[in-house]
Amino acid sequence: MKKIPKLLLLTVTVVMLFTSFAPLTWAKDEVKQEVKKVPFRVPNTTSTIKIDGKMDDEAWKDALMLEIKYENTPGDGIPAGAKTEVFLISDEKNIYACFKAYDPNPEGIRAHMGDHDELGHDDWVGLILDTFNDNRRAFEFFCNPFGVQGDMIEGIQGGGHQWDGIWASDGRLTEYGYMVEMRVPFSTLRFPRKKTDQIWGLDLVRLRPREHRYHYSLFVRDRSNNCYLCQTEKLIGFAGVSPGKNIEIDPTLSALYSEEREDEFTGDFIEKEKKINPGITFRWGFSNNLTLSATINPDFSNVEADVAQLDVNNQFALFYPEKRPFFLEGSTLFNSRFTLIHTRSLVEPDWGVKITGKEGSNAIGFFSVQDAMPNLILPGSQGSRTIPLNMTTLGTALRYRRDVGKASTVGLVLTDREGDEYHNRVAGFDGDFTLTRKDRVRFQVVGSQTLYPEEISTKYSQLEDQFTGAAFDFHYYHNTRSLDWYLSYKNVGKNFRTDLGFMPQVDYRLIDGGWQYTWQKRGGAWYTKIDVGSGYEHESTQDDTLLSKAFTFWFTYNGPSQSFFNTSAYWGKQTYLGLEFDKRKVNFSFGLRPSNLISLSLNGIYGDQVDFANAQLGTRLRVNPVIDFTPGRYLKLSLDHVYEYLDVDAGRLYTANLTNLKLVYQFSRRVFVRAIIQYADNQYDETLYPYAKTARTQDVFTQFLFSYKINPQTVLFLGYSDNFMGYDYLGFHQGVVQLNRAVFLKIGYALLL
Repeated sequence: MKKIPKLLLLTVTVVMLFTSFAPLTWAKDEVKQEVKKVPFRVPNTTSTIKIDGKMDDEAWKDALMLEIKYENTPGDGIPAGAKTEVFLISDEKNIYACFKAYDPNPEGIRAHMGDHDELGHDDWVGLILDTFNDNRRAFEFFCNPFGVQGDMIEGIQGGGHQWDGIWASDGRLTEYGYMVEMRVPFSTLRFPRKKTDQIWGLDLVRLRPREHRYHYSLFVRDRSNNCYLCQTEKLIGFAGVSPGKNIEIDPTLSALYSEEREDEFTGDFIEKEKKINPGITFRWGFSNNLTLSATINPDFSNVEADVAQLDVNNQFALFYPEKRPFFLEGSTLFNSRFTLIHTRSLVEPDWGVKITGKEGSNAIGFFSVQDAMPNLILPGSQGSRTIPLNMTTLGTALRYRRDVGKASTVGLVLTDREGDEYHNRVAGFDGDFTLTRKDRVRFQVVGSQTLYPEEISTKYSQLEDQFTGAAFDFHYYHNTRSLDWYLSYKNVGKNFRTDLGFMPQVDYRLIDGGWQYTWQKRGGAWYTKIDVGSGYEHESTQDDTLLSKAFTFWFTYNGPSQSFFNTSAYWGKQTYLGLEFDKRKVNFSFGLRPSNLISLSLNGIYGDQVDFANAQLGTRLRVNPVIDFTPGRYLKLSLDHVYEYLDVDAGRLYTANLTNLKLVYQFSRRVFVRAIIQYADNQYDETLYPYAKTARTQDVFTQFLFSYKINPQTVLFLGYSDNFMGYDYLGFHQGVVQLNRAVFLKIGYALLL
């Protein structure tokens, strides 16, 4: 904690300098935008519009018509290669959009039936709305030609974040291409409530995957402007619109029956668990733009199994993304430079309450969740371990963010996890400043206070009394059409902890910088995009012990048949347990989609790798072929295999194989059946390990699911899963045996008021 005052002083100085000069550039940008962006008025209708993909309702005759005219990828603001007309209209409860997507070769349109957010490699169109017109967040709605939905939220940091809204859509193929209708209720959106007109940011987009992935947009995107939402067109209208009562009640009923063998690998199956679990989740837009969510006795299980990851010779804990709807609502508000909030750390909640939303220039996110089965990551500079925290804890997080200028923010984050003789408390502030169209700075300063239970302190050699720690992050970006460069610095103290987040490494200082040059061409050339760049990174512990240092080089290529080739080289040193090793490796990936039926890719790594069990250097090869196969409109198959080995001086330390197979038959937009099979087969030379080691492990996981889904909350799931295992240990061979099995049912209903 002694370093916090210096970090605070440095950060305050940086912020003062940036805020002194930034308003000049913001003012210039605002003047430019005022001249360019004349809002389009959205007509209002009292007529009924049926969402059936036909556009035959009388109200559409009065709609605003806009055209998606520009190709922004791979071409740079050139005329779009296919015509797309978009019609917009609203009533007192909804905004409607209809897309008429013309195609010079309608037979080439790529469209499949799919689940929500399963647009894959299809054609699609999208409606993007910045409802606060503040360049910080946009709601995005996408549909393929059959009306299959995808949605997400675009944040100020760029890129999409998973989110599930309740809205309606339908689509159909036509002789000229395809048509899609959308109805987005105002109750699904967040926006200011005004009696007078509102102005919203707008983009209309279309993806047309053929020889290249052609991306069309309503306006020409300036690649030298790192703020996408600052460039959107504008809609005016929506006077007096309201989300209504904005109440959603989601009762759920889940049931589970599971069995396991009486003596793990032998004996008959006996009942392990049998339960019926009613629950309810409540959402209420209790003010203009704040939403209260509460849940009691919820079913927080993942319906889809996490993709299995290779867990061999790893230094740090593996990261798994959040998929549970309660935590996805408003999740972008909790993001910051460090991953201080990662809700997968809340394993088995009993109840939860959450508030998210934005009022004026102020955005807020809050949740408090009681967890009956929390995990705990014990981090270090060269490794981490995950252990169960055998107690009920209360996890609470508060995130506040304030808009500054045209596209910048400052923020505050607080987290707290409390249990019996245990707590972890984190507090920090951060900033994200768009200095110019090309320059951006992000920083975060944070401190923590932690007390572990005595049994954990003793068993895992952790500090016995309450201790404190700090962390600091700074990143500068300069992005233009052709040349990008960056400089970053991270400093994470040895005693810093964020138990409600995900930071498996502490006790390090990292300096990283680099540059990249880009060549880009329109479709038809032998390439559409080439990137070349290099960088340098230096990482050490707080006491200046080297962890790693390296020069990095990279090259990326995009070309015909949606092909790509990426390679990067890492040339440097790494230390482990006081020993220094060479670290020279090459990463590569290659892929293409030669037709509508199949997509192929191959990823790999070859080079030096530390054997962490023996603190010695080895040579690693990893190859990861991936195949996506879609024969027809309804069937999808995905096969992902990882093969890896590590050779050391004395021989082959291990050989690992991991296969993920996913097969889906989609009867309609609402109904599918799915099978997931995961198989891991790891073989080790037990004579090369300094401790008793299993010579071979084999694990098989299967899951079969029937799904009926009207919307993300009104669902019926019926499934079966099981686990198999086998091993060789000290000369004993245990064949692969089914260890357990389970059937589960979940029914959920969304009642909208």
